[in-house]
Amino acid sequence: MKVLVTGANGFIGKNLLMHLREKGGFEVVPFSRQHTEQDLPGLLDGVDWVIHLAGINRPENPSEFVTGNTGLTQTLCDAVKQCGRQIPIIYSSSIQAERENDYGTSKRAAEGALLALNEATDNPVYIYRLPNVFGKWARPNYNSAVATFCHNVARDLPVSINDPDAVINLVYVDDVVNHFLSLLEGKNSNPGPFVEVEPVYQISVGGLADQLNRFKATRENLITEQVGTGLTRALYATYVSYLPPERFTYTVPQHGDDRGVFVEMLKTRDAGQFSFFTAHPGVTRGGHYHHSKTEKFLVIKGDACFRFRHMLTGEFYELFTAGDKPEIVETVPGWTHDITNVGDDELVCMLWANEIFDRDNPDTFACPVGTEA
Repeated sequence: MKVLVTGANGFIGKNLLMHLREKGGFEVVPFSRQHTEQDLPGLLDGVDWVIHLAGINRPENPSEFVTGNTGLTQTLCDAVKQCGRQIPIIYSSSIQAERENDYGTSKRAAEGALLALNEATDNPVYIYRLPNVFGKWARPNYNSAVATFCHNVARDLPVSINDPDAVINLVYVDDVVNHFLSLLEGKNSNPGPFVEVEPVYQISVGGLADQLNRFKATRENLITEQVGTGLTRALYATYVSYLPPERFTYTVPQHGDDRGVFVEMLKTRDAGQFSFFTAHPGVTRGGHYHHSKTEKFLVIKGDACFRFRHMLTGEFYELFTAGDKPEIVETVPGWTHDITNVGDDELVCMLWANEIFDRDNPDTFACPVGTEA
């Protein structure tokens, strides 16, 4: 499938082209600032779809809104009409088209050109009145508060906020791109002409800044946000994408003694924490029980013996595991337990606990396991 993408070097365009390359089966014809409007008829040759992303939103002169938004779109419509065949057009408009300002007026007029083409020739058009789009590769200090805030927070620069209670509507660039792709692949039956991307997220400007600063604080307190779904997932991916390469790494505290070292890696507010420890040959770690806390151990290097004893019945159990056999060992409340390095090399073991360690209420009580049933 041959696709003409205008604004191919812009924020959405860069993300779109990456996805099209990953999908395969698409031949992309890019249109960018190095081209002129006169190039459009030739670029349309053999094209199956047009994704029209090009436009002006930060001109030096307001008249550029008309030429860069309305004029370019009209030229595109004329070129499609003159080619004598239908070429579906996806257009990235803006929610500003609903407002009376220079930018919004120019986008609304561009929509009008597309609607006129559709009415005259039945050429399919899909108009997206997008709210603020955010994600990787957006330009900071341009027209995206998310990009600017991410860039500044990631570099310890101040963030300027005029009204922290002002609410902004956001769509994630991956959701926008996936919606475009669903049209290209025939998976979206929306007849148009106006189409919406979902989900649309809402957050206050102050809330956005607070969330990004919590992401930053994770490197100090090790407590991660709930970055697996929804807006927090998308914002975290965006924030991390603005980290300069020299900040790709960070150190975490290491606690060591004669037995080995213990390092906490990541903590969650509702699903526990992750860490690892080492043990020298012959060293035993643990020797305690819990009332409610549970743990999962995974030996990733060395040989280990786990021992358990029931606190009421005295029942004894031991098992052996090693780094070459991925096997989770789970501790059970009411059983005292320990782990001994029974190999000749250092033991390295990953550990998950279902809760963040609380020094004031550790739910950890010393009690030797012993070595016999």
